[in-house]
Amino acid sequence: MTLGQNDQEIGAVAEFWIRFALGTLATWRVSHMLASEDGPWEIFVRLRRRMGNASIGRLMDCFGCLSIWIALPTGFWVIQRWKDALVCWLAISGGAFLLEKMQQEPVIIERLSNIESGD
Repeated sequence: MTLGQNDQEIGAVAEFWIRFALGTLATWRVSHMLASEDGPWEIFVRLRRRMGNASIGRLMDCFGCLSIWIALPTGFWVIQRWKDALVCWLAISGGAFLLEKMQQEPVIIERLSNIESGD
């Protein structure tokens, strides 16, 4: 093995990990946007309402489900060998899911019911 071949292998490995990290972040972003955000002009809210209780509507409410399907095309962009496609696809989705779980739960403030005076 010559020095040039070693450099090429190192470059290929670095390229894979950069693509994997970018693919995972992109999968998280798109999945989070579709499942949890209103979007400009409330486009994602309206899309989720339109889908309703049908199968695709339930998919839009589930970050984990969305991340699997969003990760599919991303995985094809990341892979370097076809035999790695399935594992890479699931790993990108899993990475996006871990990023989602790392988020703090939002604080929801609810109004207390009126307490009758005298107690």
